[in-house]
Amino acid sequence: MITRIEVSTTVFDSRAALLKKRLQNQGFKKITQVIIKDVYTINKVFPDKRLREIAFAISNPVTQQTNILVEGFQRLSVGIMSHAQFDWAIEVGFLPGVTDNVANTTREIIEDRLKTKFSTDEGVYTSQLLLIKGKLTITEIKKLADTLYNPIISRVHIKNYRDYLRDGGMDRIVPKVKLLQKPDVLNVDLEVADEQLVKIGKAGISNPDGTRRGPLALSLPFMKTIQAHFRNLGRKPTDIELESLAQTWSEHCKHTIFADPIDDIHDGLFKHFIKRATVEIRKKKGKKPSYAKAASFAEVATKAESAGKDFCVSVFKDNSGAIEFDKDYLITHKVETHNSPSALDPFGGAITGIVGVNRDTIGFGLGAKPVANVYGFCFADPRVDIPLYKGPNFTQKMLSSRRIMDGVVDGVNAGGNQSGIPTPLGFLYFDECYRGKPLVFVGTLGIIPKKIKKIPSHMKRAMPGDYIVMVGGRVGKDGIHGATFSSEALDEGSPSTAVQIGDPITQKKMSDALVKEARDQLLYHSITDNGAGGLSCSVAEMAKESGGCSVDLEKVPLKYPGLESWEIWVSESQERMTVAVPPKNWKKFYDLMKRRGVETTVIGTFTDSGKCEVRYNGKTIMDIEMQFLHFGLPRKKLTTSYTPPQNTEPKIVNNKNLTKTFLTMMERLNVSSFSFISQQYDHLVQGNCVLAPLQGRGRVNSDVTVLRPVLSSQKGVILSFGLYPTYSNIDTYHMAASSIDTAVRNVVAAGADLSRVALLDNFCWCSSDDPHRLGQLKRATQACYDIACDYQTPFISGKDSMFNDFKGYDSKGTPIKISIPPTLLVSSLAVIDDITKVISLDVKAPGDFIYILGETYDELGASEYYCMLAELLGNQYLGNRVPTVNAQKNRNLYKAFYRCIQDGLIASSIGVGRGGLAVALAKKSIGGMLGLRVTLSKLHQSVTSLHAALFSESQGRIIVTVAPKNQKIFEHTMKGNSFLNIGKVTKDNKFTVEGLNGKEIVGANISTLYKSYTASFKGY
Repeated sequence: MITRIEVSTTVFDSRAALLKKRLQNQGFKKITQVIIKDVYTINKVFPDKRLREIAFAISNPVTQQTNILVEGFQRLSVGIMSHAQFDWAIEVGFLPGVTDNVANTTREIIEDRLKTKFSTDEGVYTSQLLLIKGKLTITEIKKLADTLYNPIISRVHIKNYRDYLRDGGMDRIVPKVKLLQKPDVLNVDLEVADEQLVKIGKAGISNPDGTRRGPLALSLPFMKTIQAHFRNLGRKPTDIELESLAQTWSEHCKHTIFADPIDDIHDGLFKHFIKRATVEIRKKKGKKPSYAKAASFAEVATKAESAGKDFCVSVFKDNSGAIEFDKDYLITHKVETHNSPSALDPFGGAITGIVGVNRDTIGFGLGAKPVANVYGFCFADPRVDIPLYKGPNFTQKMLSSRRIMDGVVDGVNAGGNQSGIPTPLGFLYFDECYRGKPLVFVGTLGIIPKKIKKIPSHMKRAMPGDYIVMVGGRVGKDGIHGATFSSEALDEGSPSTAVQIGDPITQKKMSDALVKEARDQLLYHSITDNGAGGLSCSVAEMAKESGGCSVDLEKVPLKYPGLESWEIWVSESQERMTVAVPPKNWKKFYDLMKRRGVETTVIGTFTDSGKCEVRYNGKTIMDIEMQFLHFGLPRKKLTTSYTPPQNTEPKIVNNKNLTKTFLTMMERLNVSSFSFISQQYDHLVQGNCVLAPLQGRGRVNSDVTVLRPVLSSQKGVILSFGLYPTYSNIDTYHMAASSIDTAVRNVVAAGADLSRVALLDNFCWCSSDDPHRLGQLKRATQACYDIACDYQTPFISGKDSMFNDFKGYDSKGTPIKISIPPTLLVSSLAVIDDITKVISLDVKAPGDFIYILGETYDELGASEYYCMLAELLGNQYLGNRVPTVNAQKNRNLYKAFYRCIQDGLIASSIGVGRGGLAVALAKKSIGGMLGLRVTLSKLHQSVTSLHAALFSESQGRIIVTVAPKNQKIFEHTMKGNSFLNIGKVTKDNKFTVEGLNGKEIVGANISTLYKSYTASFKGY
């Protein structure tokens, strides 16, 4: 029996009011009323009394009213809207198999309250019913419905008033997965022509009905290598073996572009530039030799690394990187990307990204506790909708840029807030090149005791004989081919099954049980997350520690019956960790997880057989040597080409007054406030926030945050980032150099010691099989080595995403390709000894002197100012003079500035970044809600135009304010470095800038400045 419980709000419903306003803004002016009902469809028999108990438990009796309908018979009153009060009913719910977090929680509420259990044939499903009043045609209502759901994960049903009344309401739909085929294992014939091998690698294995399973992302050399291997074995590979190799060898997992030889660099870009920088820096800081290979877990634990000035503990070899926090704790950090899934389903992609990187923290060493999330979103302009299609003939329409932005923002909100992890830092960046594919960066900071029962916590190793234990959520079809899908460009063959939706509530229970209890009892030897490739990657990766594995796949808990064995093996269904539990600890581990409501299952054993063996119902379906699985992929010799572009330099008229230009700059999407995100992302939940995302009385978005991860300690962690995609249009070397300098400078401006700063790199590239794009990548990695070594800032973790291209069709049906600009996000973190010495950006007191540290040059190339001119004038203004980094000079300045902070000489500070000096000064003024009077006549002699003086993005600069009593000692401390006194903080609420000749070029009051700064996202 199917029961529908509909919950309506009897007081003012802000959701309905906001939806009505949004729909009217989208052109549906005829709408006069919108009512929202939350619907819970229950596929289980309950008596009336129990149904009323359920309705009471899932509603607020003070503000809400419920309708209970069983098989079409109404049990309670209709509620607040009679049938005569609406014209259309639209119901939106999930498709079968899509994770429904609210439904999962509701089922648990029912089970706990009624002391009952749902069988595998029973369930709870949620949907949302909209009752709309307004004389819209069927064409208009269908168009409206298209804005409310994503066909990749959702279904929609529409009824007019007459049909709704005739049918007794909406249909009773149970979106249950029904897999009718009998699971089977296929042998795949690879003794075919190369053309067929290419087709298998691109479109996937052929099903018995002739359809293809989806991309393996294996090029011909990879397919030929696999063909030769199994030819030597004298047999055909099974489908699960081929799928497993595809996951393990995918660009997403093996990072072949970074690893393969390129030009004359035989060890690849990663080892030659990124890793080598860290190795050399650590050596110079005093790194001691690594521990030798050990024969037992206990021996592994006692042979840990130790260091003097080297604060790095674990780099490039675990789920996150880790540095020393103090004598008792380590700090971990990891930043991931979730770009392709977010293009198809923004909410699912983003929430999966954030809970996934949370698991990277939980999977570090023996398990770190997540203490903060960070984010960064690169979108196309959400105010403009330019239709794009994945398929020909206007099929498979892509979501609008506004839908993508809203979904991504909501996804990270849900993942972070529902997990109880603060989100104090992030950024938005906009460029039309992200219209085909957005970039979604998500990161997590973690903390872990240095030792667990005298065992170094960053050491882990699965040992032969340990049970392979899957902990957390169940396995379904969601997330299949996620790793291989993310290794290719987005096109019409991109599978919807690659998108999954994370469940932060299930993961929170698992995380707490593991990190807060099982870890501290040393109940397991090793742990990692089930991310890309699912079990195929997590089990096989951990098996490298022991030397092999043996898996019984039928033991894996499933969301629904009927999955193929290969689907179980590669599915990326969320909320799962793989743990190596010694048999002696199994009962204790299982009992603990059961008490905490976390599903836990032994699915096999770690061995030292040298093989990855998988059985299904007693039959061996996978038998691959570990050596071939992990190291058998062919190495491709990559070649590059690079020709520096010659761009047109715009001719700019030196206006006498630039106030209007300045205020327009403050309204730019890449400059303006995005407080609508900061206000909905909880940054106070763990009580560890020292420097908040919105700073000062004016609540300005900051590029820096400071955390106190151990509340009993005065020590803190400073986090920031650097990102300049437009610079790639001139030179990726300077793009990368500027990103590093900005990430470093931002934490230094807040109080970090340069000698204790660590970095993370996230490369998001495009068309990475193109020699020109590879040439750009090579230059960027060269810059990473050069600047990191100059600053002595090691990289501790990173991630790359190499094919961020969209191949599809425009609004005219013409084939197009949209590639992102080569984008590098550099994240920075530093441990500080005293959080009371942290500096915020907002000016503090009238009379304080304003100083600019560092030198300003005429470097407007690819700047936000040139981008603004291009949009206003309809031209592509890039220029050629991109900012360059003088790391040696900047290093000396940053060290001197740190001494000033330690001596209490700095009242406020901010790094000069996007938008240049004018934007940095404006943020300081808005932050403190105080006026500034600045003169630019003393700037570096190479600055010859007002535009460059205001908007140049020259690197290495910090704007600070200093109290008059500290002026002399400040200038004495900074002696030998470039610094200029350019003005004062005033109390007249006027923002005034004098030009190179001493005449006023910008004048505005603070209220006008604030209005411009907050205009772009007002109402979001």
